[in-house]
Amino acid sequence: MGQRMGKEKINREEGYLYFVGKDGYVWAAPMKHKSGGKKKKVGTEKIEKESGYMYYVDKGGYVAKAKMKNA
Repeated sequence: MGQRMGKEKINREEGYLYFVGKDGYVWAAPMKHKSGGKKKKVGTEKIEKESGYMYYVDKGGYVAKAKMKNA
């Protein structure tokens, strides 16, 4: 679906949602069913974001991007 961007592999933990923040780093936030906790930075590699793309952590644990249809 997308194009791999980062070289750093993110180790995923169950119960967390992973996303690329405005600062370009990967963050993990606890899902709603997991009580307590705060978001934490899990990646050390900064991603240069382009407008018109959605950034996510793929199944392999790497940051990837996909073109948005309506952007």
